[in-house]
Amino acid sequence: MHTALPSDAGSRNTAVVGLQWGDEGKGKIVDLLTARHDVIVRYNGGANAGHTVTVGGERYALHLIPSGILYPDKTCVIGNGVVVDPEKLLEEIANLRRRGIEVGGNLVVSNRAHLVLPYHKEQDAAYEEFLAARSGLGEASAAIGTTRRGIGPAYADKVRRSTAVRVGDLLHPERLRARLEIACGLRAAEMEALGVKAPPPDPEALAARFAAVGRTLAPHVADTVYLLHGFVREGRSVLFEGANASLLDIDHGTYPFVTSSNCSSLGIPAGTGLPGRLVGRVVGIMKAYSTRVGGGPFPTELLDEIGSRIRERGREYGTTTGRPRRCGWLDLVAVRYAAMLCGADALACTLLDVLSGLDELRLCVKYRRGRETTERFLPDAEDLEGWEPVYEVLPGWREELAGTADRKSLPANAQRYLARIEEVVGVPIELVGVGPERTQTLSAAGRGI
Repeated sequence: MHTALPSDAGSRNTAVVGLQWGDEGKGKIVDLLTARHDVIVRYNGGANAGHTVTVGGERYALHLIPSGILYPDKTCVIGNGVVVDPEKLLEEIANLRRRGIEVGGNLVVSNRAHLVLPYHKEQDAAYEEFLAARSGLGEASAAIGTTRRGIGPAYADKVRRSTAVRVGDLLHPERLRARLEIACGLRAAEMEALGVKAPPPDPEALAARFAAVGRTLAPHVADTVYLLHGFVREGRSVLFEGANASLLDIDHGTYPFVTSSNCSSLGIPAGTGLPGRLVGRVVGIMKAYSTRVGGGPFPTELLDEIGSRIRERGREYGTTTGRPRRCGWLDLVAVRYAAMLCGADALACTLLDVLSGLDELRLCVKYRRGRETTERFLPDAEDLEGWEPVYEVLPGWREELAGTADRKSLPANAQRYLARIEEVVGVPIELVGVGPERTQTLSAAGRGI
């Protein structure tokens, strides 16, 4: 069998990655770009992600299934780098089918993807409660502010190996039972040490429960590494869909207030089994302002009426948890760092319409601490604390943008705002979002993604 891939294969492929702390509108951009690709692949994260797509007034919230699922002729792949809550996945499939969306052979799940099981969620919550309680002992709270979906503990089991359960294990009941016996024994001891007063997980009950889940999921399970390599050899184009965002990357984000996977473009090879040279183009997604959920430093956060106004106009509440997002001015120091990290070739600036009606807008272009300034982002929570944003002030605009036909038709001050972002980040903005609908996306004149 030939293993060499076509020399031009990467030119057909695109990656969509978030350049902030998540919730940038990746689902909408993936949905838009799906029309130009054959295969859509999720490569990281789990059901803690929430990608929202709005088509014809219908709103779809996706958590594990790639956003390309709304196109029945495309193949959607959940790669080996994702941690899969199998019951949530079945629920998501059922919800889409009830709404008339085809989910059959067009959805494939890696047999190497690791599972999120009920005890992972219990452990996630117990860890957060334990860490939050430290503040009651005179210490700053060390709680991360996770979604409590079990993502971190599932990735921890993946690294620990002996307690991990993978999607492929669901298809082998005896193997599944044996793995669960080991995992449940250790989990019971850990939960007891954390002071959790709950019955220990029952491996026999879990084995029976998830073997049944495996029988339902079996038609979707495959070795996706060989599958994806086969698609590339056939000349099919691949769209890589990142979950979470670069500033939450486990290695390159504001550690320890990060997620548990490599959610920048650097996670694509490990999370799919395709070599990095096949990522031909990287589209970095950013909001026209900044938001963050959970703990961690946020230099441009607004704890005033403007922050509240942005939250309400932008509907800044978590797709997965419903939690209100922290809102602030656009931090271009952070975006420029993330664009560098991911090798962004183009930007998509979403939610520009949310800023309509403000008299002036501020862009953070560097940080200051005392007399010291820096234009570098500091990807460590303790290092970033204490730095204040240095702002440039630009005039705002009053016009609503929802009905804008193209970028040249935007108000002059909106065009000026976008141009300054391009200048500071050093990457062209090629898509601009002015509303939630698929059709409310403007392309840069003379440039196409």
